Amino acid sequence: MSTDIMAEVIEKAKRARRAAPRLAVLSRAEKDLILRAFADALEEQKDLVIEANARDVAAAQARGISPALVDRVILTDTRIAEMAEGLRMIADLPDPVGEVIHGWRLPNGLEITKVRVPLGVVGVIYESRPNVTVDATGLCLKAGNATLLRGGSDAVNSNLALVRVLQQAGAEVGLPEGAVEIIETTDREAAAQLMRLNEYVDVLIPRGGAGLIQRVKNESTVPVIETGVGNCHVYVDASADLDRAEEIVVNAKCQRPGVCNAAETLLVHRDVAADFLPRVGKRLAELGVELRACPRSRPYLEGAKAATQEDWATEFLDLILAVKTVDDVAEAIEHIGAHGTMHSEAIVTGDLSAARRFTREIDAAVVYVNASTRFTDGGQFGFGAEIGISTQKLHARGPMGLPELTSYKYVAIGDGQVRS
Repeated sequence: MSTDIMAEVIEKAKRARRAAPRLAVLSRAEKDLILRAFADALEEQKDLVIEANARDVAAAQARGISPALVDRVILTDTRIAEMAEGLRMIADLPDPVGEVIHGWRLPNGLEITKVRVPLGVVGVIYESRPNVTVDATGLCLKAGNATLLRGGSDAVNSNLALVRVLQQAGAEVGLPEGAVEIIETTDREAAAQLMRLNEYVDVLIPRGGAGLIQRVKNESTVPVIETGVGNCHVYVDASADLDRAEEIVVNAKCQRPGVCNAAETLLVHRDVAADFLPRVGKRLAELGVELRACPRSRPYLEGAKAATQEDWATEFLDLILAVKTVDDVAEAIEHIGAHGTMHSEAIVTGDLSAARRFTREIDAAVVYVNASTRFTDGGQFGFGAEIGISTQKLHARGPMGLPELTSYKYVAIGDGQVRS
């Protein structure tokens, strides 16, 4: 490993570690002041950010990256305004640090409370979405944590510009030095080094494709909160309102196809396949969606390709949708269990018993009844933003907001008690 890369990563991690104790004791008023300063600065300096982002977008297009993935890189006036609004929403949320989760008094008079505390230094390794830079920083700050960022090459100019804006705005209103750090090199060696800095980093959160997540999970010696790949499904039941189902499927697939909560597979009950598939297929085709269908579905879908076994397990992140006709809710559940990634799954139905069975038996971070999978998002859930969507089961699951960026400690207050 290059000594220069190693030195940069270690120095940034040390700076974050020095800042962490100072961040842990900031008051809510101090943190909220910084968050609002971040938001104001983003809006005031949006032209600087958009100029840097244009270089990343041009580079991505020159490499022939698909439009859906290029869309993940793009920053617009609207997206920057949404990022700023997310920071203000975080400022409006209660401060999790110091919250008493539970408390009780022992027969000997010892009073015990379980209290939320910051994690410390949160490292984030991510790929092409520059909004992660702002979302992660805002959430970590409100939860009393230092943030150590390592973004990917696709958005390097955008990320550096965003961090400079945040650092400068924060410094003017009391943000401790080192509270927000970014590793500027996008060399893979930098990520490898970060994964082994147990001395300075308390937890590591990967955000990106399956390859990145698996690499961090397998190679990191720093504890990892795994954010998951989204092979999400929409199942249209026999009792579904087909007008409603059509809108849900189109939104879940097309509203923003390059993100992890977009639908990748449509499952349709055999009793409504002849009515539903031609209409939804026509609508999707008009929007540029390539359909890959099973033998039972293809007769109803003009121009559909034959689905392969691999298609059922693929997160396309593009205008591609796998389609399968199933016999009943049980087969839909079985298919999702075999091919899903425990991210977000939806049923469209008018049958309460089918809805109850689906929500009970589907093992996923978020399960929807009569709604699009696109709502799996910290901002949409009212968290202000998210640092990722966890598909694991320990510590955090689903969109991770402020509580998931804390740990806890027990505080025991006595009056001279000793153990006999």
